[in-house]
Amino acid sequence: MTGVVSRRRGVAGFAIVTLVMVAVCISLGIWQLQRRLEKHALIAALDERLAAAPVALPAPPQWSALTPAKDEFRRVSFTATYAKFPDAMIYSSGSAVREDISGPGTWALLAALLPSGETVAVNTGFVQNTMQDRTQQDRAVGRLVTGQPVKLTGYLRFPEAAGTLTPSENIGKRLWFTRDHLAIARALGWGEGGKSIAPFYVDLESPVPESGIPKPGPLTVHLKDDHMQYAITWFGLAFAVMIAFGIWWRAQRRG
Repeated sequence: MTGVVSRRRGVAGFAIVTLVMVAVCISLGIWQLQRRLEKHALIAALDERLAAAPVALPAPPQWSALTPAKDEFRRVSFTATYAKFPDAMIYSSGSAVREDISGPGTWALLAALLPSGETVAVNTGFVQNTMQDRTQQDRAVGRLVTGQPVKLTGYLRFPEAAGTLTPSENIGKRLWFTRDHLAIARALGWGEGGKSIAPFYVDLESPVPESGIPKPGPLTVHLKDDHMQYAITWFGLAFAVMIAFGIWWRAQRRG
């Protein structure tokens, strides 16, 4: 009698563990399906922003209300003058949003002054500067700083955070490894004299310099979407756990 009770307790305990495992797997599968819906909504929103006609750059009083969630990749047009401040180069091993960019090089980040006096950081494009050579970068950006206003069209972007393994900047070469334009502006003195720095920077789409360097261009967003695959994996694990329990329980009954 004691053996039967003990065996029943063992079966009940194993059944509870199995139910918990199945519930967890199913919950994770459902979560992945929800994430898939959210990802598709995000992709649709970003595609809509990228395809929309450019609008006027938000006025400085509106800058504090801008957020990456609702404003990243929004196309804008504005007139500005490239300032005679030191430029920065940002290392790139390729681009997830520029299909025409591959291989190592640098982005050329310049300060542009609005007619109202504020400063907007502009990523003027890609330079095939595999060795991050400062002289090559100077030649590339020097032709852009003419002192004349230019109409610029591009995309609003927001600063990145450096990762744990991100190399430190090289101030001597004015070389950074993260697109944190606010940190770059502080280091290079773009805000001297009380100049306000926009909380965003602009990825330039046009105009393209006659030399083609730096190379601006249109953006396309390709977000990884593996959520259905992950959901199927979790549901499959739940099914496998139930099958395994069924086989074990059947063996126990025969025993």
